[in-house]
Amino acid sequence: MKSESAASEQRRAVVIGVAGGSGSGKTTVAQRLLHNIGEAQITYLPHDAYYRDLDAIPRIGGEIVNFDHPEALETSLLIQHLAQLRRGQPVQAPIYDFSTHSRSPQTRTIYPAPIILVEGILIFADPELRAQFDLRLFVDADADIRFIRRLERDVNERGRTVESVVHQYLASVRPMHLEFVEPSKRYADVIIPEGGYNDVAIDLVSDHIKRLLESIRAQPA
Repeated sequence: MKSESAASEQRRAVVIGVAGGSGSGKTTVAQRLLHNIGEAQITYLPHDAYYRDLDAIPRIGGEIVNFDHPEALETSLLIQHLAQLRRGQPVQAPIYDFSTHSRSPQTRTIYPAPIILVEGILIFADPELRAQFDLRLFVDADADIRFIRRLERDVNERGRTVESVVHQYLASVRPMHLEFVEPSKRYADVIIPEGGYNDVAIDLVSDHIKRLLESIRAQPA
């Protein structure tokens, strides 16, 4: 059993999770929280950076790469990094190259901060990772809106064809959302409809995080 001093050391930072389906607007919500709270106060960790190399990602029918399955990500490494950041230690976070679907040989140094913000579609689906969060936010959006946003992003930013995006959505994105992402919504403390366009919800959450930050500053060193 950990001593009280060890437990206190482990909880030095407040860890916030922002989850939601692909195209829900969770990245926009995370960026707005960073802006409202101040980037100097927040360490930002996207779960996407912890994707495995292409040959280690599960496939559907031996053909379609299933990026939306929990086993596609090295969640155990993210949990390890969260523990280090809570102890006040910097970590070497992976850099994922989505053009080659592989980890870069380089890493990114992430420094601890009073608030650690983690964002990703599957962060509430894993029980061990879910337990790390002091505040869980789920960004909700209708399926048609999420699909349209994903289609526009993949075609305009990643050079994919409409046909390939539709095929992947039907084969893996939609079934994985129904199996893993949507059920994880029940673990959220706050559900934010309409994503980054919900000014009221984002302002309320920002105020709550600011109060958490004040409580951290009030704790004795």
